[in-house]
Amino acid sequence: MSAGIQVRHIAKHWLPQFKKLRRLKVQKVKLPNFREDHDASKLTPDQIRARMKEQGMLPPRSWMEQPVFVSATSSVFEAYVPPEGDGKLSALTLGGAKQSMELLSKKSKSMMAVRKIKSFEEDFSTKYFPEEAQEIYLKAHKALAEKDDDTLHQCVTELCYPMMTDDLRSCTVRWQFLKSLEPPRVVHARCTEVINKENIFSQVTVRFHTQQTLAVYDRFGRLIYGNEVVAKDVLEYVVFEKHLANVYGLWRIHEKIIPDWMPEREAGKKTYIKQKPVVEAEPVTDSVVQPVTPTEGSAAVA
Repeated sequence: MSAGIQVRHIAKHWLPQFKKLRRLKVQKVKLPNFREDHDASKLTPDQIRARMKEQGMLPPRSWMEQPVFVSATSSVFEAYVPPEGDGKLSALTLGGAKQSMELLSKKSKSMMAVRKIKSFEEDFSTKYFPEEAQEIYLKAHKALAEKDDDTLHQCVTELCYPMMTDDLRSCTVRWQFLKSLEPPRVVHARCTEVINKENIFSQVTVRFHTQQTLAVYDRFGRLIYGNEVVAKDVLEYVVFEKHLANVYGLWRIHEKIIPDWMPEREAGKKTYIKQKPVVEAEPVTDSVVQPVTPTEGSAAVA
């Protein structure tokens, strides 16, 4: 019955499920044309554009731009000057009353700076910020004692990090916070603009009067500074900085203000390699050779 009728049979794979993968087994590869001229100086701008468009390349820029991110300032701007005798004079004495009057006269700029901070951070308050600052202070010093660099970078700025870690790379620190002798308080606040008016940094100085213990051991386990048992009263003026223009900015320790009238701290005992004593070697005495006088026979031969 099929006489005179053409029947076309198309060979198909028995499993069409992996048809796409079988097609991808054979791919066309564009081989490089070695006869083509690669010298760009001999090509016209239209030829260069056509070749870059064919290869999917973007034209080179005539300038090189690199992003720059400034996360912290390089110093303390308008640093706070602590009054002499702070922490020793009472507010009832004459000296303490003078100090309080001077602080009132310097509060105008700080109030303007606090207003600027509140325009970026609505919840900021000089009443509750010292508690947050103390938490950052304790967290940073615990991370320093435990050598936790990740936590330390979150609590201190790029300026403060090398100041805190340079001398303690091969040392062991035992630090403990005991109590606050006076509640921490904000004594100074400033804001500044970096590069443009919208990029604003803020610095807040907090006064801490605390009791702490500190002991530093060298790499051999010898005590070089402080004592783990003896507690000391510590008066500090710590500057906290925040990049207000950054939505994800954090308050971090930037620097500590050391007034001129504060007594110098005793230097730590450093460990050195004991040099071997140099023993002078005794000079070796050479035997004296007597000169030979020529005899009559030798003189005659000469």
